[in-house]
Amino acid sequence: MLLSALGFGVDRIVVDKTGLTGHFDVDLEFTPEQLPRPGADQPPDLPQAPANGPSVFTALQEQLGLRLEPATALVDVLVIDAVSMPTAN
Repeated sequence: MLLSALGFGVDRIVVDKTGLTGHFDVDLEFTPEQLPRPGADQPPDLPQAPANGPSVFTALQEQLGLRLEPATALVDVLVIDAVSMPTAN
């Protein structure tokens, strides 16, 4: 789950090369690159990230002892060529 969340946060595919197994309960505090704007489409109790907090890269290294490294890797990709309505049987 952490990899999926990180992938959205850094707008890249994140590949796990840690070798860690099992489930972990982690708290990672960082400031997103783009802070959400307060508005009607967000719940009023949405926690606000500090504007001067660490980046996700710094937080990963300082708080969890992990780091993101840019690399080239093979990943699975799903390509949908066409979509059509189903026919009646």
